Amino acid sequence: MKITDTIRYAGVNDHQIDLFEGQYKVPNGMAYNSYVILDEKIAVMDTVDANFTHEWLDNLDRILEGRKPDYLIVQHMEPDHAANVANFLKVYPETTIVANAKTFTMIQNFFGLDLEGQKLEVTNGGTLNLGNHNLTFVFAPMVHWPEVMVTYDSTDKVLFSADGFGKFGALDVEEDWDDEARRYFIGIVGKYGPQVQKLLKVAAGLDIQIICPLHGPVLTENLGHYIGLYDTWSSYTPETEGIVIAYTSVYGHTKAAVELLADKLRSKGCPKVVVYDLARDDMSQALSDAFRYSKLVLATTTYNASIYPFMHDYITRLTEHNFQNRTVGIIENGSWAPLAAKNYERNAFWLQEDQLAGHYCKSAFRSKPGKQGSAGSYGKRTLQRIHCPE
Repeated sequence: MKITDTIRYAGVNDHQIDLFEGQYKVPNGMAYNSYVILDEKIAVMDTVDANFTHEWLDNLDRILEGRKPDYLIVQHMEPDHAANVANFLKVYPETTIVANAKTFTMIQNFFGLDLEGQKLEVTNGGTLNLGNHNLTFVFAPMVHWPEVMVTYDSTDKVLFSADGFGKFGALDVEEDWDDEARRYFIGIVGKYGPQVQKLLKVAAGLDIQIICPLHGPVLTENLGHYIGLYDTWSSYTPETEGIVIAYTSVYGHTKAAVELLADKLRSKGCPKVVVYDLARDDMSQALSDAFRYSKLVLATTTYNASIYPFMHDYITRLTEHNFQNRTVGIIENGSWAPLAAKNYERNAFWLQEDQLAGHYCKSAFRSKPGKQGSAGSYGKRTLQRIHCPE
């Protein structure tokens, strides 16, 4: 695939994988992206997953047309991108590896390669001239590993963005970018919003016409849309007005109460109501939508004198990904809500007076046949708690 007159795509599609990083469902597979800059000196940008060594090397061979690469630039050491560093050097042993000090330490630890005499250690803001192309390296620590850097080609105005601007899904499948990029960002990078914000400030000073990520499609049009979404996600700003209701239910009573609440919210004109059964629905999608929308309601039952396991998992994921700046309502069935609040505090969560504190709505959700019982009375209180229009 041609990116520009002198930049080629050398990556691969993975339709063997079912769970990315062992936890994220990827029904449309994954793409592991690698690029080649053809100039007086040739630079290969990153490698691919170990399961695709031969396919990737064949791609390189076709692109190089008998030439030998001068540099292998390693931006990120995660195995889906760096697994083939040693294999690459077996085929192209005279190549110089370009990376930063932390990356070289990882290469030694991962592969036992000291690379004496064939490594170029770059600094933040350092440059590399390939002839016509001028590359600048920008360190991006904890986006989302400590060694990560991105590379800017000022000649073709291309940002090689490492895991930034990536998404789930192979490149031979058409799907909406926003949804799968959001799920990818929140799950993989979401914890590191401040670090992403810092990188975006650097990127704002660059003339970027093309973004080449390590996952997902090359972005060539409407870049303001993608950069704007990244700014929203990494600043933990609600993207859309709406309410996510996340629940678990043992005997169906909490489910019935949630359904009543969702119907009430919709009848009151709430712009979007999304409901997740945490025991059955995709947890990563429920997490992604919690970050997408402006309000969140949690409903479950007490279990083993604690929080029901799927809800506990969900709360843990929220805290681990720095969930904040949202209005939250908790529907209590039993004693789990105070336990949840303690869990938030224990995880340095976002307990603030205008968010979680005071948003409890205590009710026993067991309705008799033909009657709403106490479940019918919780709706108005919860509507008040989450500031939905009456």
